[in-house]
Amino acid sequence: MSVPAVQDWSLRSWREKEALQQPTYPNDASLQEALDHVSALPPLVTSWEVEHLKTELARAANGERFLLQGGECAESFGDCRADAITSRLKILMQMSLVLTYGLNTRVVRVGRFAGQYAKPRSSDTETRDGTTLPSYRGDIINGAAFAPEARRPDPQRMVEAYASSSLTLNLVRALTEGGFADLRHPEYWDLDFVQHSPLADEYHAIADAIGDTIDFLETVTDEEIDSVEGVTFYTSHEALLLPYEEALSRTVPHKAGVYNLGTHLPWVGKRTNQPEKAHVEYARGIENPVGLKVGPAMTPSRLKTLIRTLDPEDEPGKLMLISRLGADAIGDKLAPLIQAVQATGQSVLWIADPMHGNTEKTDAGIKTRRFDNVLGELEQAMDIHAAEGSHLGGVHFELTGEDVTECIGGARGLSEADLGRAYESHVDPRLNYEQSMEMAFSIVRKHRRLHD
Repeated sequence: MSVPAVQDWSLRSWREKEALQQPTYPNDASLQEALDHVSALPPLVTSWEVEHLKTELARAANGERFLLQGGECAESFGDCRADAITSRLKILMQMSLVLTYGLNTRVVRVGRFAGQYAKPRSSDTETRDGTTLPSYRGDIINGAAFAPEARRPDPQRMVEAYASSSLTLNLVRALTEGGFADLRHPEYWDLDFVQHSPLADEYHAIADAIGDTIDFLETVTDEEIDSVEGVTFYTSHEALLLPYEEALSRTVPHKAGVYNLGTHLPWVGKRTNQPEKAHVEYARGIENPVGLKVGPAMTPSRLKTLIRTLDPEDEPGKLMLISRLGADAIGDKLAPLIQAVQATGQSVLWIADPMHGNTEKTDAGIKTRRFDNVLGELEQAMDIHAAEGSHLGGVHFELTGEDVTECIGGARGLSEADLGRAYESHVDPRLNYEQSMEMAFSIVRKHRRLHD
C-alpha cells in the first residue's frame, strides 16, 4: 500500500482537530455501519481523472484555460431525475460555448453536482412559531421539512447520497461523452421555455458560426473532426461532512498518497477554513486539487498560512482560491489578498464566486440575490485582478437550468413580486437559465473591454 505523500498526516488526523458544521448523530453504531457501507462501495471518480483536472487547473492559472464551475446550491435527492440533470448540463454547455468562443480559450467545465448534498448553516437550530428544531443541513444529513423526524440527522442518508451521486454522474458521463455534447448540434442543449429570450439570437449566432467553422475545416481536410463530439465534465462539492469524505478517500495502486474518489474537486468553505481546524487538516493531505473559499473576514496573513498549509510544495494546479467577498466589500478586500498571494511566490488559480457575498433577505423574509450585485462583484474582480497584474482564471455560480425566479433582476427585470412565482430552492437562490447566459455574455464583453 502507498504511503501518504504529506508528512504528519493521516486520513483520520482531522479527527484530532475541532470539526465545525458537523451534525450530532443519535446512534454511533448506526453511523459506523453507514460509513462502513460507503467505504466498501466503488469510487465515483478515478485518480487519473483527478490528475488530469489538476493539469487543466494549472493551465487555467497560467491563462491557457478558463474554468466554469456551476450548479446547485444544494442538490436534493428528489432532483436526481433525468430532466433536472439534463437541464443543468444544457445551461453549462451553452455558457461554456459562449465563453470558449468569446474568450478564445478552452473552458474547463466543473459541475456543483454528484455530491453537493451538504450545506453549512449560520445557526444549529431554526425556530418557527415557537418551535425550535435542528437546521436543515442538506439531504445527506437531514430533511428540509420542518418536523422533528425530518430534521433528525440520519446516517443512512450518506448511503443515499452516494447512490444519487452515482446515478447523476452516470447520466452526465453518458450524455457528455456521446452525441448530446456534439458541437455540430448545439440545438440539443436548447431549453424550450427560453425560445423567446432576448439572448437567444445572440447565442444562436455564435452556435451557427461555430458550426460553419467545423463544416469548413472538415471540408478542406476531408476528415470528420471527432473531438467535437464529446466533452469532459468534472464534479465538485464542498467537503463539509468529513466522515463521508473520509469514507470515499482511498489509496490507489502505483500512486503515492490518498485521493478523495467521491469528487474530482473538493473545496473548503468560508465557515470551515480555519488553518488549525479539521477541514483544512483533511484537505491538506489529499491528492486532489482543492478549492478554498476566501470571504470578507480573510486576512492577508491568514491566507498566506492557508496557502502554505494546503499547498506546501507549490504543486501546479493544486490550489484554487475562490473569492466571495460581496459587491460592497470587494473593492477594499481583494487587492490586499492578491498582493499577499503574490508575496508567497506560489502559483494558485483565482476564480470569482460573485454569488455568496451578495445574499440578502427581502422585507418578506425571502432569501434572494440581485443580479446587478452579482454582476458588479464579478466585473470588479476582473478589474482588480487586471490592475494587480494577476489572472482571474474562472467563475463559480449557483445556477439551474430551470425557469426559477429566485434572483432579482436580469434581462427580464425580475422583481421582488416575481420571487413567489417559481421559488424552488430550499437553501440559497440560484440564477435561472436566462440570468446565467447573461453572465456568460457579460464575462466576454468585460474581457474584451479589458484587452482591447
